[in-house]
Amino acid sequence: MKPIFKNIILLFIVATSFIGAAQEPIISISQDGNTNSKSSDEQLAAQYFQNKEYEKAAYYYEKLFDKNPIDRYYQNLLTCWIETENYNKAEKLIKKEHKRNSYAVTYMIDLGYIYKREGKIDQAKKIWEKALNDLPPKQNTIFELANAFINRKEIDYALATYLKGRKILNGLYTFHFEIADIYAQKGDYTAMINEYLDLLLINENYIQQVQNSLLRIYQSAPEDKRNELLKTELLRKIQKYPDKKIFAEMLIWIMMQELDFNGALTQSIALDKRLKEDGSRVFSLAHMAAENKQYEAALKGYQYIIDKGKDNYYYNSAKIELLHVNFKKITEQAKYSKEELSLLEKNYVATLNELGKSGNTASLMRDLAHLYAFYLHQTDKAIAVLDEIIAMGRISPQLKAECKLDLADILLLENDIWEASLLYSQVEKDFKHDELGDKAKFRNARLSYFVGDFKWAQAQLDVLKGSTSKLIANDAMQLALLITDNTTIDTNEVPLQIYARAELLTFQNKLDDALKTLDTINLFFPGHSLADDILMSKARIYEKKQEYGKAFEMYDNIYNGFADDIYGDDALFRMAEIQHFILNNEEKARELYQKVLMEFPGSIYVVESRKRIRQIRGDNVN
Repeated sequence: MKPIFKNIILLFIVATSFIGAAQEPIISISQDGNTNSKSSDEQLAAQYFQNKEYEKAAYYYEKLFDKNPIDRYYQNLLTCWIETENYNKAEKLIKKEHKRNSYAVTYMIDLGYIYKREGKIDQAKKIWEKALNDLPPKQNTIFELANAFINRKEIDYALATYLKGRKILNGLYTFHFEIADIYAQKGDYTAMINEYLDLLLINENYIQQVQNSLLRIYQSAPEDKRNELLKTELLRKIQKYPDKKIFAEMLIWIMMQELDFNGALTQSIALDKRLKEDGSRVFSLAHMAAENKQYEAALKGYQYIIDKGKDNYYYNSAKIELLHVNFKKITEQAKYSKEELSLLEKNYVATLNELGKSGNTASLMRDLAHLYAFYLHQTDKAIAVLDEIIAMGRISPQLKAECKLDLADILLLENDIWEASLLYSQVEKDFKHDELGDKAKFRNARLSYFVGDFKWAQAQLDVLKGSTSKLIANDAMQLALLITDNTTIDTNEVPLQIYARAELLTFQNKLDDALKTLDTINLFFPGHSLADDILMSKARIYEKKQEYGKAFEMYDNIYNGFADDIYGDDALFRMAEIQHFILNNEEKARELYQKVLMEFPGSIYVVESRKRIRQIRGDNVN
């Protein structure tokens, strides 16, 4: 035979052998030499089952189940008979298994389900009710029966199982969490809430689990009325069980989830009075309100503690925090009058006279120095206060460094460039591998930028782009981009020098001079790439001057004309802040915060915008 014919015959034999192998189950050979097709049957069964080819899957699962009647084969084979509507075989399978294992309650639930699929409703109910009636006082069996009903989507029967289980176990286990979960599935939130609250009535130690469960349920629908329902039920419980503080604590907790700090403080103060407490819960809540910029609520809480008298443990701390909050309220929201500034100064001085000047009150002194320098324009007093803090023996190195940075800022305010730079450099050196050092380095770079030394500033800013502080890194990146964009396009640095001069004037509170300086750029260099930066600087100046209408207009021009540039998200967020805190237009503010989320998903303002939206809507906060 010629070689070519031999090769053709060989290829034909190999090909037909592969075809035959594809048509038959794969046969594996065990170590003792016996063939074993169990693994291939299981693989084929699983593949057909996954592809919803239930008739083919049933063939293999029936073989597997006959050899090894484990629960997994039973469940899948039963599903195959149900899906193919082969109810006779399904019924026989169930009865056979139940006969083999008469103590298992799940088979009767499966049988009832088959009857229901066949339309034999009465027979199904009869079997299920018998299973309920025969339920023994065993916790595992109760769980087994309830889960069997849940698996067949018979949640009313599952509920009946748990309720009977609660009764027959006689307090050994109460199934509150399981019953509450079923009520939630049924949409009966009043019953669900009362299950949780009744559990707390029995054992207050479950409060954390109850709160976690409620949060998990409410997160799926934060805008519905479930919170109001919970508050209503809590108020009922408070009236019915006035000696149980757990319900008042739960009411405070739910109000805090909604950022309703005023309501939470009212309840906390009432609880503090009723239980004759020391004000600790009120102090903690006031602190949280301040952290969430709910300044009025924070002031209310701290003032309550102060009114308790000097003998109260939290009196000194409340006095200090009250001033901090007033300071934040003025400096962050920029909504104040000269009279308010003067009153704030008097309160600082009075409190320092009362509590004394020490490491404990150094933070108050620092705030007062800032107030003197940047709001009352009394730089001599500010410098004297900061020098006094720096000279103190018992203050942390970090606080001393912060005061040095403040002092450098004030020297820059006074145009003492050299001394300001020396102080910045000193802090940078002392805290080289710390965020405080990065802060000093950035301010030194900014100073170099103010005086037109762009190359040196750029070199420092390039390093700061990798700062661990996201805020410093972002500020460094923005200033670096400003320098790069306006020094590499052409060799004319004059527009940027004028702009930097205007920014220094703004920092020094020479606001009208700064506005005039910015206008010269548009006059002598129309259409320059600094156009959006000029708008941003003007907007900030108008905010300082409390001319919020003009500020909003500048931000709006940036958003509509330069949204794709670096200030798009800044402008939009500030517009929202003005609407929210200055104009008190919460609906308009919510729309603008929402735009920040949708149009600038990578912005540093996303987290704060989402928080503010929830605050306005009264949603849960996680």
